[in-house]
Amino acid sequence: MSAPLTHSKMAPVVFPIAVLLIAMLSLQGGASLAKSLFSTVGAPGITALRLGLGTLILCVIFKPWRLRFTREQRKPLIMYGLALGCMNYLFYLSIRTVPLGVAVGLEFLGPLTLALAGARRPLDFLWVLLAVAGLWFLLPVGDGISHIDPMGALLAVGAGACWAVYILAGQRAGAGHGPATVAMGSLIASVIFVPLGLTFAAPGIWQWEILPLALLIALLSSAIPYSLEMMALTRLPARIFGTLMSLEPAMAALSGMLFLGELLTLKQWIALLAIIAASAGSTLTMKQKAAKIKEVDITHPQ
Repeated sequence: MSAPLTHSKMAPVVFPIAVLLIAMLSLQGGASLAKSLFSTVGAPGITALRLGLGTLILCVIFKPWRLRFTREQRKPLIMYGLALGCMNYLFYLSIRTVPLGVAVGLEFLGPLTLALAGARRPLDFLWVLLAVAGLWFLLPVGDGISHIDPMGALLAVGAGACWAVYILAGQRAGAGHGPATVAMGSLIASVIFVPLGLTFAAPGIWQWEILPLALLIALLSSAIPYSLEMMALTRLPARIFGTLMSLEPAMAALSGMLFLGELLTLKQWIALLAIIAASAGSTLTMKQKAAKIKEVDITHPQ
């Protein structure tokens, strides 16, 4: 009788973790593909294509016009949509001049701040400090800092601030609606950032051969990861979600190496291992606190 009970207790924890890992793999693969098209479409153009096509896909799947949001959820929903769009726009602008892994590392300061703000026990601080140490060695601090474009780095940090708002607002707006909320949030983001991106796009955006790649980017970078992240957001506290996202710089660095030829040094590999260890440690700690995780009706049809 004990085995089914253990499985039942573990299921609410394992599911959002697996979903979050898949979302990160998809997101960084899409980012690498998007960066390879900057010379043709431009960073603003990629933002417009990603948000616009991603929103169309999400709306077809989730039909957000059927959702009903309470008065308390409407303000977080608007904040969620604006943060989602701004995060996309600033991040793509940053990776024009900053390596993908470095940009994601700087962007991670947003969720990392949430993780640190919510830490209570000494063990919690251990995982956060381990993640910080990994980020410190992953970023080219010291002799290599002169090679980092200051404006690109600032844009990445700005994207991280939007990421933090995205996490907090998404939890409040998505309760009761699950992944369908991302369709409405993406629609809000598209109203502003699709016209903005098209205005500043490179002329190559109007070539028909770009459309299949743009659809793939929309799937990998918007439709798939944001839907999966919303599943995780409504099942995990912001502190745990933020700590688990320490895997994001590692995913980005690996994606940059595989698809963009951005090679890593030994020190950076050690940093990636430290970040992964921090994520694994926080996950193991979470198993002991599974009963304290806020329940959000994981059987909801949405």
